[in-house]
Amino acid sequence: MLELSAATQEIDLLYLDESGFCMWTPSGYTYYFRGQQKRLEQTNRRGRRLSILGLWQPSVQFTYGLAIGSFTSDSYIKMMDEQAKLAKKEFKRTGKIRVIVQDNGSIHKSQNVQQKWLQWKAMGLYLFFLPPYCSQMNPIEVEWHQVKAHELVGQMFEDELDLAYAVMSGVEARGMAGGYSVERFRFNSS
Repeated sequence: MLELSAATQEIDLLYLDESGFCMWTPSGYTYYFRGQQKRLEQTNRRGRRLSILGLWQPSVQFTYGLAIGSFTSDSYIKMMDEQAKLAKKEFKRTGKIRVIVQDNGSIHKSQNVQQKWLQWKAMGLYLFFLPPYCSQMNPIEVEWHQVKAHELVGQMFEDELDLAYAVMSGVEARGMAGGYSVERFRFNSS
């Protein structure tokens, strides 16, 4: 029903999810001489996880933010506050509400976040929670797979900065391939 409303441009429909990347990505397939074992050189250090929080509006826009480690409720609130401001402008201009489909992650339902729900709703931003353990119902999962399986496959990075640049390039490449704009959200900017 939400997709139909989005297709008829009655609402703005976005999909939100987090994913993670590490400095060693699995290789796809390789060729080796018979009798030799597949071998990949690894970096000296394991590194920390690079997390990405993304909002995807198919065929329109992909907004994402990056963090070393995990996201917190505070970083989620910052991104959603910005979405609420955009929703308010769009609602005043067109009367359309913005609906964000997401899973039941703990940062999406923390006490601090729940205190913001009425404020966001008043601005035209509505949250739709998928049933538990149904990540396959969120189309943004396909975008994560594409970045990991096609843009970063088989690469190893010396540090988190190199990994972050590769993820940014991969997301940009997906945007070009999918015909949508890409914008990076900066959590530390004022």
